[in-house]
Amino acid sequence: MSRIGKNPIEVPRGVEVTVTDSHVAVKGPKGTLERTFDERITVNIEGDVISLTRVDDERESRALHGLSRALLANMVEGVEKGYSKELQAVGVGYRAALSGSTIELQLGFSHPVSVTAPDGITFEVPEPTRIVISGIDKQLVGQVAADIRKIRPPEPYKGKGLRYLNEQVRRKAGKAGISQ
Repeated sequence: MSRIGKNPIEVPRGVEVTVTDSHVAVKGPKGTLERTFDERITVNIEGDVISLTRVDDERESRALHGLSRALLANMVEGVEKGYSKELQAVGVGYRAALSGSTIELQLGFSHPVSVTAPDGITFEVPEPTRIVISGIDKQLVGQVAADIRKIRPPEPYKGKGLRYLNEQVRRKAGKAGISQ
């Protein structure tokens, strides 16, 4: 049995889970998420506990068991609490400004870079060098953060660029500069 898949999921107060065949809808105070799971995974609701079972012990079914449980647990936590990721701009003149649902990034290019928030994602700029990306879908929050970081990833010599908050950037030594 899958070690992750066999763990039950506790449904907190204020969160409703609806299952029809392999389609699951989770509704909570922050919003609603829906997902269709593979037919080999069965979702059972007993009171305020969700458990997942698989049809057979095939290799792919065992892999889907743990994956489906993790995705469903993330959906339940997302509609209750939400998720957020923080990015930090490191470098002289590197900054971000919020205008509506779009952030304008000054990252050392000859032009500013604009990023518009997709549906379900909100941006905050508490400081000019910090960006907070938040939403209820864990995968979407992580993907948007990765896409923004990809605009100017941290470089290894000076460490300049966009990085996750508290990310450790491995630094390289510069030229040795042998003098005669």
